[in-house]
Amino acid sequence: MADPQRARKLADRIKEIVARRLDKGLRDPRLGFVTITDVRVTGDLQHASIFYTVYGTDEERRDSALALKAATGMLRSEVGRNITARLTPTLEFIADAIPENAQHIEDLLREARERDAETSALAAGAQYAGDADPYLTPRDLEADEDEDQVDEESAAR
Repeated sequence: MADPQRARKLADRIKEIVARRLDKGLRDPRLGFVTITDVRVTGDLQHASIFYTVYGTDEERRDSALALKAATGMLRSEVGRNITARLTPTLEFIADAIPENAQHIEDLLREARERDAETSALAAGAQYAGDADPYLTPRDLEADEDEDQVDEESAAR
């Protein structure tokens, strides 16, 4: 088992190498606008999972996935030439779901804002079900005495 810090450094180096090679361009016309988002290397440094996103339609995403799969051997050779490890890790390209997750979160936030607006509109015109002040208040003894005096005066008349 390798040091986790060494695995992170190797992952960063692989990310840089693959991104640079994709930036130079592959000779595959199917490859679209690909962005490498993350690389994870196993603890034994034998396997690298490369996460990527593709800007475009579903068809462009499929074509880019096929192009990356076809170029895996060439990219592994490029990685092997540019790292200082005894063995070159195998590469696996995995489509990252960041754009879809971000869109889903945006939809949920929009729905929450709409529900908040509806609740605020209902609350603005709402009335209390019972008294406006449902809590018991302590009796005011002076007011009770004044009422008693008024009652006695009206009884005397």
